[in-house]
Amino acid sequence: MNTEKETRQIQLIAERTGLREKHVRGVVELLQDGATVPFISRYRKEATGGMSDVEVALVAAELDKITELEHRKEYILTTIDTQGKLTEELQNRIEECWDATTLEDIYLPYKQKRRTRAQVAREAGLEPLADAILRQSNTPLAQLADKLSPSKEMEREQALQGAKDIIAERISEDERARQTLRTTFSIHAVIHSKVIKGKDAEGQNFRDYFDWQEPLKRCSSHRLLAMRRGEAEGILRVSIGVDDEPAIERISRQFVKGNNECSQLVREAVEDGYKRLLEPSIAGEFGTSSKQKADEEAIRIFVSNLEQLLMASPLGQKRVLAIDPGFRTGCKVVCLDSEGNLLHHDVIFPHPPRAERIKAMQTVQNLVEKYNIQAISIGNGTAGRETEDFVRHLDLSDSIEIYSVSEDGASIYSASEIAREEFPNEDVTVRGAVSIGRRLMDPLAELVKIDPSSIGVGQYQKDVNQTALRKSLEETVVNCVNRVGVNLNTASKWLLTYVSGLGPSLAQNIVRYRRENGPFRSRKELMKVPRLGAKAFEQSAGFLRIKDGKEPLDNSAVHPERYDLVEKMARDQQCSVTELMANKELRDKINIEQYVSDKVGLPTLRDIMTELDKPGLDPRQPLKAFTFDESVHDINDLREGMILPGIVTNITNFGAFVDIGVHTKGLVHVSQLADHFVKDPTTVVKVQQQVMVRVVEVDTQRERISLSMKSMKRL
Repeated sequence: MNTEKETRQIQLIAERTGLREKHVRGVVELLQDGATVPFISRYRKEATGGMSDVEVALVAAELDKITELEHRKEYILTTIDTQGKLTEELQNRIEECWDATTLEDIYLPYKQKRRTRAQVAREAGLEPLADAILRQSNTPLAQLADKLSPSKEMEREQALQGAKDIIAERISEDERARQTLRTTFSIHAVIHSKVIKGKDAEGQNFRDYFDWQEPLKRCSSHRLLAMRRGEAEGILRVSIGVDDEPAIERISRQFVKGNNECSQLVREAVEDGYKRLLEPSIAGEFGTSSKQKADEEAIRIFVSNLEQLLMASPLGQKRVLAIDPGFRTGCKVVCLDSEGNLLHHDVIFPHPPRAERIKAMQTVQNLVEKYNIQAISIGNGTAGRETEDFVRHLDLSDSIEIYSVSEDGASIYSASEIAREEFPNEDVTVRGAVSIGRRLMDPLAELVKIDPSSIGVGQYQKDVNQTALRKSLEETVVNCVNRVGVNLNTASKWLLTYVSGLGPSLAQNIVRYRRENGPFRSRKELMKVPRLGAKAFEQSAGFLRIKDGKEPLDNSAVHPERYDLVEKMARDQQCSVTELMANKELRDKINIEQYVSDKVGLPTLRDIMTELDKPGLDPRQPLKAFTFDESVHDINDLREGMILPGIVTNITNFGAFVDIGVHTKGLVHVSQLADHFVKDPTTVVKVQQQVMVRVVEVDTQRERISLSMKSMKRL
């Protein structure tokens, strides 16, 4: 990137992100060369100055915005040029503009629009009269109208009204006037919501907003999204506005230059243009921008929750018995081997109405023994707590751990095309139970099969911009998958899809190759996969693992492009790579500075040494066993002041929801999360975190539980 325009783009991205120009340039060049965010952040630290994946993604997002703005500029220039109105000065202004709002203000007078009152007046030849009035000379209006009316048949009042319409539109499209009103809105705008007449009973969920107003700049994202949802459902009428009189006066000062008849008409045109055109336009802008900010905040929280859920502790490769609980239809039971393959499925009825408890006990105990089960996974939905109690009272080995697992999204998966492809001969109940078992073994590998918006974390996910939400969630899944790494010989095609540089087509080709040729023996063998070229290999290889292969580095995050370097380190220590990886004393003798070159710097060398210390280490924390308080099963068992263990299931910007084992999730309001002030709940708690909470209030009628974590010890 050497042109002046490209240099300016780099400067802009650096200014907006707070990152150094040199490193921004490195990221942009890598992105334009087809590199992915995970690859850049992991394997090109010299070029990026050690940027995190979040920072690299931020640069990528700003680059996308600038690219989109460039396309918009090209369209605007072409449109104005076609009209024959593109001057050199106007072209320079457009080309040098890097703010989307300012660009649209420049374009507004030339924008194709419906046939407005001003357009009708211009077509009638009244523009010269409008120009004369705007000059605000002392010439009487009647004289100007008689002199400049395009025809003698046009009445004087009609001519003056047409000129006034032209002036009003010009004022509404004037950059200074628009910016003045934007400034007023940014400081003084108030958002109002009122219930629509006759919707009181229907809209009880929105009763807090039946007569609500607050400064827009102080309106939290969850309140704004709640109002917008009420508006979309036809319950609320929502508006954003400012006090009109002072706003009109500020704009009048820009256009009214005297105290004569012409000035008075200009003043009237300002008021008309403000009320009819300018104020609705700017109010619409702030409606859009405030919604966008609320969306961004909601998406940020959703992404944070999803990342924590995907990075939840895995049980690992153990033989699991999974139960999808139920009352009337029974509990679906499946047995899985250590790879997650389905071995057996059954149904038990330990609960009313059938209550075949003895038979159910025998079935579970027999299955545990027959399939040498090591852990039991129980869905936390309907009958989940009752089923967990039932299993915990069985005569099972103490070595068998029992876990309550979130069912969110399991039903979505069980009816999906993915599930049908995996289990074409099983019904949805079996597929759902398998998902509950597999997500205990490896949450990441299983949850990638489910639409992230169905996983049950976040707030108002159906109300935010769906395109932006999908993009952010997709990026989050990609980053999590590549941070953990993927076993090339066991990963499903759905998991492989998210590996850097692959995608659905190559993932399918890898699985097909594996099926036809057996397990991969080395990373290099990937090059034999149809359509997997050098670029895809470069981007993906470091994130793929091969256990027990002939090349020990294939089970590490060391990229194949650096194998020669590690082999040189081993030769210098007079040992093999395997011995180097196994012997810390040998590694401690290595002075990494002597391996610095024009291609490899200290950041990469430090990463290599870290990986040699713990090759293929899963960055996720070990799974901790958890049990609910045995004295609490139902909301009616709760008493104020009780201290109970719980698991954080969801985080919003107003607090965290905690499962304490009574079917209804309790809310720890943001003010109750800690003994100190908390602005952002995600800085205090994480999804799936085990916590201790105090019961503050129980509303059995509305099924609401208020909890506190103040002065509570962390589990």
